[in-house]
Amino acid sequence: MERDKLAYMANQIATFFESAPEGARSDGVADHINMFWEPRMRTQLFERVDSGKTEDLHPLVLEAMPSIRRPETPLEQRASKQG
Repeated sequence: MERDKLAYMANQIATFFESAPEGARSDGVADHINMFWEPRMRTQLFERVDSGKTEDLHPLVLEAMPSIRRPETPLEQRASKQG
């Protein structure tokens, strides 16, 4: 998926949850991404955040990151990175 589209989608989710009660905002973002985004999309989101390219992400997306499940790296990708 295009990285700009990924940020756009994450930001739409965050914008929706801005109206939620204070304690439920970032949890709502994380829950939605965990439930509806496939592992490949979540991996791309983590790659973006890990590389520091966060300037175009809504603050609620960044606040939710610790609660978003990071997909495991497939075994064949781990093997190719090691050697």
